[in-house]
Amino acid sequence: MRIATWNVNSITSRLPRLLAWLESSGTDVLCVQELKCGDEAFPSGPLRDLGYEAASHGTGRWNGVAVISRVGLSEVRTGLPGGPEYDGAVEPRAVSAVCGGVRVWSVYVPNGREVDHPHYTYKLEWLAALRTAVAADAAGGRPFAVLGDFNIAPADEDVWDIAQFTDATHVTEAERAALAALRETGLRDVVPRPLKYDHPFTYWDYRMLGFPKNKGMRIDLVYGNAPFAGAVSDAYVDREERKGKGASDHAPVVVDLDVETAG
Repeated sequence: MRIATWNVNSITSRLPRLLAWLESSGTDVLCVQELKCGDEAFPSGPLRDLGYEAASHGTGRWNGVAVISRVGLSEVRTGLPGGPEYDGAVEPRAVSAVCGGVRVWSVYVPNGREVDHPHYTYKLEWLAALRTAVAADAAGGRPFAVLGDFNIAPADEDVWDIAQFTDATHVTEAERAALAALRETGLRDVVPRPLKYDHPFTYWDYRMLGFPKNKGMRIDLVYGNAPFAGAVSDAYVDREERKGKGASDHAPVVVDLDVETAG
């Protein structure tokens, strides 16, 4: 089974690329983030024409997540149980489903903005709620993974130059501690291989030639439990999909599993 995660930065703007990539990559399950569309505008029809069904959770603003599958889609749950509000609203940042016998969560962790911003506190509260919500599945015997844009670089080498991140979010001790607490539920970091250069960055800013200069970050993560991680035969960042006109600022992270699918 081939499972991937991709922050597409607007699924409507990126739809032709997304459909072409699904067809060429042979992906069975795709976790998508930053839909920027509501459920009523989600492109279920074009996906269905390719043989995929989808569970989306979006409101049409800056967030939104989905699970897209051609190997079954059941036990769908939208939202983060016990998740905090921000500015009086519960944002659509999590959706989960069982696909081919594997349970996956697609998550879009809050950015945090600045360390002294309320959004940073919200980010840490959201991660704490995520840890609680996934603990049972993480410790269970069924293959399980949390995939998505975590907006955190797990280690200093996961950014192009740690000196550029002094007093910045994405690399703080508290954010990394939240990731460590998530892993302590029984999850492992499935680190992909890069297709170019020596580190598997997954995000490059549009500004200041971030991609051509490889000023990247590894913030799109795959955290799998023991049955999931033990079945991984390959994992890589499809850096090619970050190239060209109309690309997202994130690249897909692809994971191959040696498991028998069961819809």
